[in-house]
Amino acid sequence: MTPEEILSHIRNVPDFPKEGILFKDITTALKKPQVLQAIIDSLSELVKDIKIDYIAAIESRGFVIGAPLAYKIGAGLVIIRKPGKLPAKVLHEEYSLEYGIDALEMHEDAIEKGKKVLIVDDILATGGTAAASLRLVEKAGGKVVGCLFLMELTALSQNVAISKPIYSLIKC
Repeated sequence: MTPEEILSHIRNVPDFPKEGILFKDITTALKKPQVLQAIIDSLSELVKDIKIDYIAAIESRGFVIGAPLAYKIGAGLVIIRKPGKLPAKVLHEEYSLEYGIDALEMHEDAIEKGKKVLIVDDILATGGTAAASLRLVEKAGGKVVGCLFLMELTALSQNVAISKPIYSLIKC
């Protein structure tokens, strides 16, 4: 299945979560087994030549992609969550939004020093969550080898401040 065919299964929702935003709803693609399989197979193909010890998946739709991808490539799974969701001691990283500040957390013992980590999320827009996740992984001593996304919104991602390679299956 081509990236264009996968994109055809993703629903556009106008004015969500606020007016003027066209939300890319991947749930319509994920519910179809053949599309979900094509997504994971295609994403694994994008990173097949990279040594990866861990997939660091960003809450929440990054989990949906990150878990099966980690299984497929034989990597461990680390989850990055919104504050207050993880039970043990965490590393905390704030990032700016156009309307305020948000934060992400990861268990401080999630990654051994020097291990190679691929950050995974569903969509790259402005890059705020990915950049914060990259800083979390580096605080823990991990080495970020790249950031992988199902979809990149190129109109918003042009000024992304991520210093590692970016891999996207779909660019729109």
